[in-house]
Amino acid sequence: MTRRTGQDDRQRAACAAGALRRWYRRHRRDLPWRRTADPYAVWVSEIMLQQTRVAAAIPYYERFMARFPDVGALARAPLDAVMKAWEGMGYYGRARNLHAAARVVASEYGGRLPASAGELRKLPGVGRYTAGAIASIAFGADEPVLDGNVTRVLCRVFVIAADPRASRTRKRLWALAEAMIPPGEAGLVNQAMMDLGATVCLPTNPRCGDCPLAGLCLARLRGHQGRYPRKAARKPLPHQVAAVGAVVWRGRILIARRRPEGMLGGLWELPGGKVRPWEDPADAVVREVREETGVEAAVEAKVMVAAQAYSHLRVTLHVFRCRRVSGTARPIASDAVRWVRLDQLDRYAFPAVNRRIFATLHNAASGRNERNQEPGTGNRG
Repeated sequence: MTRRTGQDDRQRAACAAGALRRWYRRHRRDLPWRRTADPYAVWVSEIMLQQTRVAAAIPYYERFMARFPDVGALARAPLDAVMKAWEGMGYYGRARNLHAAARVVASEYGGRLPASAGELRKLPGVGRYTAGAIASIAFGADEPVLDGNVTRVLCRVFVIAADPRASRTRKRLWALAEAMIPPGEAGLVNQAMMDLGATVCLPTNPRCGDCPLAGLCLARLRGHQGRYPRKAARKPLPHQVAAVGAVVWRGRILIARRRPEGMLGGLWELPGGKVRPWEDPADAVVREVREETGVEAAVEAKVMVAAQAYSHLRVTLHVFRCRRVSGTARPIASDAVRWVRLDQLDRYAFPAVNRRIFATLHNAASGRNERNQEPGTGNRG
């Protein structure tokens, strides 16, 4: 049974809210999306911050807003342009959902972001936390938020020992987050808790001496702040072996765009796929290129082996330089295929590992060109 928010909790929450308001007015972070009242800017920032740290998100946010300054610009843009602007930040479903939601806002809401959390949650990629953040910060709605930083603050202040991911615990945390909000000041208190968790109430070595809630925090008063929130044991990530081919024909390289649904959807990549347990990676890449694009390729050399780590998976990627033998490229298992020059690759959005692959290919090609030069024809120092 879920524990209800009792009188003691409500009193502690009210005192904490007052301390947070005073602290935030003096210590708030100067972030670019806080320098505007534009709900669109708040929305873009909150989507980026779902899986990206503030410091890493800021340059992406600034470039993104310069490229797509309003809902209309984002809605009109092709998905490839949006994915390119997002390239390198990861979790690309956020970019696809943001683009899809912009088109909904443009067509169904007259280009204006809806103000209520309930309407916001109808948009692709907007869940309870994001809706509460946008509604409270951009529109002044009395909506709570609950992200990792807020969860950590609440678990320590109210000594919540249960797993914060459990359904019953989440209900209590949402109730406490709501109890923290004085009428009309949700945006301020929500951002204060986010900042406190990001700068003071840290996962390890919290700066309790600088915390405005030090006198209210039950975990600190008991000397147990390091125990909260409860950390679940990490399960080992599954491992997968894959092979991809840099298939070259007439000075161009074959690339394929992943279908929008699923992992890395909408990004371009070199064709390839999983290596079967009994396969040699070189044989697998020939098969995968054929099955994905209809092109018959021949392996010329192994370029590199790259390790990739995702939140749910580890991948060992074997990369081969190949030549086209026969066949017309077509999108059998992808959204689109193209033959492009190496100097055109920067126009397309790729997963981060592909940039390492392209750099290695470029260096290898430069080395071959130098070795093939006649004596005396190279550059002079």
